[in-house]
Amino acid sequence: MAEQAGDTYLVARVVMLRDKRAFDRLVCKYQSRVRRFFLSQTLGDSQLSDDLAQDTFLKAYTGLSRFRGLSSFSTWLMRIACNVLYDYARAHRPSGDLDSAAVLAARPQAADTALRMDIYDALARLAPPERTCITLQLIDGQSIDKIAAITSMPEGTVKSHLSRGKAKLAEYLKKNGYE
Repeated sequence: MAEQAGDTYLVARVVMLRDKRAFDRLVCKYQSRVRRFFLSQTLGDSQLSDDLAQDTFLKAYTGLSRFRGLSSFSTWLMRIACNVLYDYARAHRPSGDLDSAAVLAARPQAADTALRMDIYDALARLAPPERTCITLQLIDGQSIDKIAAITSMPEGTVKSHLSRGKAKLAEYLKKNGYE
């Protein structure tokens, strides 16, 4: 709760006093989380992840006066990140179906380790909603209710995406020699 109060204080300073250093503190606090989310969604494309993260923070800054504190700042910020991802997917989808845009970016560079490439390959096999839920839970450590708030999905839908996604990941990794 103290963390949320600290974030709310920083938000208030930005909105009321135009304190850019307060926003810089929020960026420093959450940039790794947002970038990690995008790295998993773009299957390791660090340049695209950085661009999407920058867009997320820009949208957060310009919309900060609309933050009401009904959820934590991190939930609000990750909701913006999801919207940025959906907007990007919509603008770059190859067909009329948003879910058919399963791979948003190029494969990882050759310098990446074999395990990292296998994980990105496994994530590429997930439907976008499964990948989003898996990333938020396994990489970001979000609870099911937080994932539901971030993605605007019912908790039951989040649980279904997590279950199917985990099964697909396990099957793929097992087929590729991981126990």
